[in-house]
Amino acid sequence: MLKVKYSAPIRCEITVPGDKSISHRALMISALSNGSCKITNFLQGEDCLSTAKALSQLGVQIEFFPDTNLVVVQGCHGKFNMPEGDIDCGNSGTTMRLLAGVLAAQPFRSRLVGDASLSRRPMERVVQPLSLMGARLLAEGENGCPPLLIEGGSLKPITYRTPVVSAQIKSAILLAGLFTRGKTSVIEAGRSRDHTERMLQHFLVPVRREGQQISIHGPNTPESRDFNVPGDISSAAFWLVAAAAQPGSRLLIKNVGLNPTRTGIVDILVRMGAHIREVVEQTDGGEFSGTLDIKGGQLRATVIEGSDIPNAIDEIPILAVAGALAQGKTIIRDAQELRVKETDRIAAIVTNLRTMGVDVVERDDGMEIQGRRPLRGARLRSFGDHRIAMAFAIAGLFAQGETVIEDTDCIRTSYPDYEKTLARIQRGSGILRRRLPMIGMLNWRRRK
Repeated sequence: MLKVKYSAPIRCEITVPGDKSISHRALMISALSNGSCKITNFLQGEDCLSTAKALSQLGVQIEFFPDTNLVVVQGCHGKFNMPEGDIDCGNSGTTMRLLAGVLAAQPFRSRLVGDASLSRRPMERVVQPLSLMGARLLAEGENGCPPLLIEGGSLKPITYRTPVVSAQIKSAILLAGLFTRGKTSVIEAGRSRDHTERMLQHFLVPVRREGQQISIHGPNTPESRDFNVPGDISSAAFWLVAAAAQPGSRLLIKNVGLNPTRTGIVDILVRMGAHIREVVEQTDGGEFSGTLDIKGGQLRATVIEGSDIPNAIDEIPILAVAGALAQGKTIIRDAQELRVKETDRIAAIVTNLRTMGVDVVERDDGMEIQGRRPLRGARLRSFGDHRIAMAFAIAGLFAQGETVIEDTDCIRTSYPDYEKTLARIQRGSGILRRRLPMIGMLNWRRRK
């Protein structure tokens, strides 16, 4: 349970934990490599630990160093051991879908299981392409859901056009493609986050992009290399909205990932009138990172649709909260993918916004939110979804009275220190130790 009260303007600087999507991939590609790899700033949230436990069941040696976010992985040259019993992926769809791509090429049977939430998430989207490559997969649950049974073996390269925009489908195919003889290509329905391609190149696996087609040649074993995980912009998104929607606030978020396929949240908030500047300070492992400088003000409504959605899909819950705080009607559409996340996020968002007094209309693929009505504190459900819990804790910072979020243990899947940072934000503690250079917004779409 998490209790939140109205907050005064924020004035501090913070960091956020390592990126969840990148931490998953760093573990898997390191495990496939030909030697020892050090991963720094690894996110030790429950989802990423599910990936570590799964790999350990497959014979991968992974060492965690106490009181640090350093992990050392001993690569297995792409050859895993047959597991004893089922592999538990916990709540992590990324673990199950990406690991399916690797296990499709292993010469043994494996079975991937998950918790109640993961057992309701669709797996046919990876079953189909991996079956075309020659593996035998069966989603044993109803409607193509887990458990996922995999009979791995020799694979053949394919060219596959994804039916939906999904980095997980793309990544599963590319990881399987490491084990084929020839060129494996994925043609995306739209541009999805590109962490897998960037990381493969960092581990010296050539990847080629031509328009919406991404290709690799196999067989290929990643070279062992060290990797530093930047801060997670999806975790930063909650504080971005908390500061941007509160006049008088000033917040610096340091060492945060600024990969252009993940910064849709910034583009949308700027369109809503937010004052946000970025400073790209380094590239490491092919990933951009730096500082975000946010100055609070009044937000205005916008329409979030089409190409906005893939690069901000995880941030829709907090963007819906931003819509409730903005002047005018915010419309979110083309986001039907939210129906099959950890929970039905569209229904969860609408339920909680209405409980807080917001005028909101639910649509099949999104919602319409009438903003600027006073929020009232209330007892809200997390629905067992970490992003719903964190988004509505931020809403509580703007509400009259106390807001109580129930069942917040789920936050540990992606942001173990969220409550500590929230408490600091509410205290307004910390100082701005330096001034950022006065720069304009960069042209995000030109940066490669």
